Parts: sequence; structure tokens; C-alpha cells
Amino acid sequence: MTRYTAIFTIAVTIENLQPVFKHILSNCGCEIIYTQEYYFMAREFPGKVSFSELVIIEISFERVTNTSENIRLNIVARNEELPLKLNNHCSQVFDLLTQLIADNSHWKLVESIILRN
Repeated sequence: MTRYTAIFTIAVTIENLQPVFKHILSNCGCEIIYTQEYYFMAREFPGKVSFSELVIIEISFERVTNTSENIRLNIVARNEELPLKLNNHCSQVFDLLTQLIADNSHWKLVESIILRN
């Protein structure tokens, strides 16, 4: 199983996250399939790659402090593919997602940590 994780701290109001992430995830070829107050799960649209390569993205978020507009995003991108090469399909989707988050004009990026497991 391939799995990539990232933690971002961004300055934004929490109410603005869902519409922005809906757009970001659609640019990655994914759709939100499950949502809760502080959690999204998205799945890549089937048809372009094999079933084992379909990427699932989980995003949970929370306020850094009660008085701050800083939000911490915990992101996991995974699929069932074995990571036999560094530039696999899951890593490509993950790289696109992290780039879109880092470059988004709807918020200010405060901090980022990207882990490749």
C-alpha cells in the first residue's frame, strides 16, 4: 500500500475550507465522497487508472488555537498500489495536491511538513 502524508498550517477562516477544497480536489481528479465538520474524504474518479491505483485522500483539520485563524491540515493520500518506484501514481496525485494547497491564493501558508512513508 502506498501512503503519503502532509501537515499544513494555513491562515484562513474555517468556513472557507470546503468550497476551496472541493475545487482543489477536482483539479486533482478527485471528488469529495464523505464529509464531516472537520474532515473530508475524497476519491479519484475511476477510469483513468487501474482499481489498485485509485487514490483516496483524507483531510482532517482543526484550529491551532481557539483565538487564531490558523488551521492545521492533516492530509493522507493512499492507494493499494505497491510503491515499487518513487514516481508512482499516488505520489503524482499527492505532489499535485500539496502544490495546489501551497500555492492557493485563498489563504496564507504558515508551515508545511511533507512525509513520504
